[in-house]
Amino acid sequence: IKYTQPGKPMQNGYIERFNRFFREDILDAYYFNDIYQLQKISDNWREDYNFNHPHKSLGNISPKEFMPRFDEEFKFFIKSDLNNNYLSKLEVS
Repeated sequence: IKYTQPGKPMQNGYIERFNRFFREDILDAYYFNDIYQLQKISDNWREDYNFNHPHKSLGNISPKEFMPRFDEEFKFFIKSDLNNNYLSKLEVS
């Protein structure tokens, strides 16, 4: 197991970015009456972040926009592999 060194958040940039977005969008933006209110708002935010928020790794489009493109590309590769009989060329050792 590798751990992030103390004082080196750049070693874990993806998590640090997520933490920054969560803090700015939720923790700094609302006052919560109880843990259940925090849970409800966090669940809604997480769903929005995971499906509607543009992601740099996806070319600054949302996962919802990316999935139809991915499905088409994935179908192409599977079809191509099956047409080339790729699976039968694999050696089993």
